[in-house]
Amino acid sequence: MSVLTNPSLLLLRNSEKLVGKSILVVNFVQDGFLAELKKRNPESKITAFSYNHANGEFAKNTPGVDVCVNHCISGNDFDLVVLYYPKSKPEVLMALDNIRAVITADAELLVVGENKSGVKSIEKQLTDKANFNNKIDSAKHCVLYSFAELKQLSQFNISDYHKPFTVSVADSEFTAISIPGVFNHGNLDVGTKILLENAPLIKQGTVLDFGCGAGLIATYLGLQNPALSFVCSDVSALAIYATTQTLKLNNIKGEALLSDGLTNITGKFDLIISNPPFHTGIATDYTVAETFLANAKQHLTKAGKLNIVANSFLKYPPILEAQFDNYHTVFKNNKFAVYSS
Repeated sequence: MSVLTNPSLLLLRNSEKLVGKSILVVNFVQDGFLAELKKRNPESKITAFSYNHANGEFAKNTPGVDVCVNHCISGNDFDLVVLYYPKSKPEVLMALDNIRAVITADAELLVVGENKSGVKSIEKQLTDKANFNNKIDSAKHCVLYSFAELKQLSQFNISDYHKPFTVSVADSEFTAISIPGVFNHGNLDVGTKILLENAPLIKQGTVLDFGCGAGLIATYLGLQNPALSFVCSDVSALAIYATTQTLKLNNIKGEALLSDGLTNITGKFDLIISNPPFHTGIATDYTVAETFLANAKQHLTKAGKLNIVANSFLKYPPILEAQFDNYHTVFKNNKFAVYSS
C-alpha cells in the first residue's frame, strides 16, 4: 500500500462515512487512498476526478476505479463526494458548483484538508448551499467536514467562469481568457512579463510554450510573428482549457496538450520558452525544473533555443551548465533573471 497522506488517514479513520453506491473523489492526491476506498466499497462505482494530469497518471491503474482528468466533472448520479480541499479559493468555489450539478438529491459531501490549506473556510463557502454540516473529526493538522441536503444545480457551464483580461506587454495588447485554478488567474505575472519583454526574435518555425497557463506566451509571440506555430503544454487540464480559449480568441495557430513535464511532447522545436514551476508546497524543489531542462535539449532543433525566466535566487545556472554547452543571462534584476541556452 502506498504511504497515506494525513488527509487520507483522517478519512480512513472515519471509514463508516465512506459508503455509497456511486462515489466521486475530487482532487485526490498521490497516495493509496483510492485503493483503500475500493476495498471498503467493492460493489460501488468509484470515480476519481482531477484537474492534474500527473495525479491522473498515478491513479490510472488503480483496480476498480475510473480515473478522469478534465476541466469539468460530468455525470449525475453521485451519492457520495469526497473533496480534497485545494489551495485556490476560486478553484474550490468553481468545483463546489460543479459538484452540485452531478450529485443525487440525497448525496453527502465530505471535505478534508490540512489546516494550512484554508479548509476551515468551507463552512462559510457552503453556508447557503447546504442545509446541514458537521465537523466530523480533526487530527494531524487536518479537518474533516460532512455536508448534506446540498442545493443541486441543474447544470454546470465552465464558460460562466471565464475571466477575460487585457494583457499589455512591450508594444502589444491582447485579450486572454482565464478560469479559476490557472496560474496567476486573470493576470499577467511579473516573471512572464519580463520573459516576453526579453523574448528572442524568431520569425518562423515551431515553438513549445511549456507550462502554458492561460496561453499568454504563445499568444504574444504569435501576434508578433504570425508564421509561427505553437504547441502549448501544461500538467493542468484547467490551463489547457484556458490556453485553448485564448489561442482561439486571438486566431493563433497552435494546440494545447496535457503533459507531466515533457512526457507527452514529441518532435523538435525552434524555440522552447517557459516560466517553469520550481517548487512544490512550501519548500523550494528543483525536481520539475531539473527534469524539464534535462529533457528540453532533446526537443530542440540544431539551431533551436531555450529561453526561461526564473526568480533570481534560484540556482538555475548550475543546472543549465550541466545540461547545455553554454548559456547566457539575457536579463537580470534583484527579483528575476532570463536565461537563454
